[in-house]
Amino acid sequence: MTLMYPELAPIAFIAAFSLGLALPWHWRARNVATLSIIFWLFAVNMIFAIDAIIWAQNVEVVALVWCDITTKMIIGSNFALPSACLCICIHLEQVSSVRVVRSTAADKKRRQLFEAFMCFGLPLVFMALHYVVQGHRFDIIEEYGCRPATYLSVAALLIVWIPPIILALAALVFAGLALRHFMLRRITFAAHLDASHSALTTSRYLRLMLMSVIQMVWSLSITSYILWFTLMAVPLRPWTGWADVHSNFSRVDTYPILFVPQEVLTSYYVSWWILPASTFIFVAFFAFGREAVDEYKQVFRSFRRHVLRQNPTTSQSTKSGRGFGGISLPSFRTTPKEPQMTSMTSFKPYPTPSPPTPTKYRGEFNDIDYDDTHSETSSSFGPALSYQAPTVVDLAPATPSTVTPSQSSRAPSGLPTSPRPFTYPSFDASHRNISAV
Repeated sequence: MTLMYPELAPIAFIAAFSLGLALPWHWRARNVATLSIIFWLFAVNMIFAIDAIIWAQNVEVVALVWCDITTKMIIGSNFALPSACLCICIHLEQVSSVRVVRSTAADKKRRQLFEAFMCFGLPLVFMALHYVVQGHRFDIIEEYGCRPATYLSVAALLIVWIPPIILALAALVFAGLALRHFMLRRITFAAHLDASHSALTTSRYLRLMLMSVIQMVWSLSITSYILWFTLMAVPLRPWTGWADVHSNFSRVDTYPILFVPQEVLTSYYVSWWILPASTFIFVAFFAFGREAVDEYKQVFRSFRRHVLRQNPTTSQSTKSGRGFGGISLPSFRTTPKEPQMTSMTSFKPYPTPSPPTPTKYRGEFNDIDYDDTHSETSSSFGPALSYQAPTVVDLAPATPSTVTPSQSSRAPSGLPTSPRPFTYPSFDASHRNISAV
């Protein structure tokens, strides 16, 4: 005999462990509401997966303590998820409104305490109140596992069914107000968030709001459908008293699939999908954002550094041709197909030629006259170069004197004579091989 629903355990396991993709950023942000969503989704998905394994093709009454604990946690999750979404929407509405100028550390502490009560304290209260309408210990359904037993009455509607619907409707109301504030300030919304000292950005704000709205619409629709189907299939029972409702409380009812009507099995299957589908919705909103992608990169770099013993920074710099500090290093490539003109920067370093000394220096060499009778000079560095000194005007105003173009100046002994003309670089044909020096 094969399983009717073999996908239950794998899907529940995948949903539970996929929450690890969104956990690191929310853990550092210390957002109690989103952390509680991760906790409750993980816990209930693990319960569904383990139950599907234990009670595959059987309804044996085993693991009684496990069922006592898990059935209460299933009841608590029905309150915790809409309550957490309500806390998120309240916070988004407060941040986007003009009532809160800026958030202080004391405000954040109060908000965390309020969210902790709403996400963990309130579910514990209703888990305890469920005992009022708990007709017997629990039920075991083949392939689904143990499920909470509820004596369907008006008291059960007020304790188990109506409060989650009210929380979901309240979350939708605050989400609508938050969306209204966003539309009114959509142009300056980022500056408004920054001025309020909130850790939210526009992207995170929209993702949180859309996630909460979709979660509440989804949960509200499924919960309303299950409530309608239950009331149609099982009529309300009168509250006949505590002793009558809790009579034979320790019994465990079992339901083999062969004896369960198909309509009831369909209802169970749809209600089972509420938690995995809510998990995938949450992961879709937060596992592929910019913060999550940065987390993945950091984990990958840590894996390469500590496990593979590689330095990701050095490897990336080597592959991309970058040096220290991410500075791009130029790549030199020569193409020998066509000769190219040599630029000035391709010459080898050569001392800068000193200007010719005037015939008469006044100042430091005022009493010394220098004569230069060489009109041409030859250099051992290359062919003979014609050199003609320019006209030098004596700067002394008392006895002006000029030097004719035929005269040339020779530098005093010890000063080098440059073989290059003042028109350097020269375009003369005899000077083109000067780069060979």
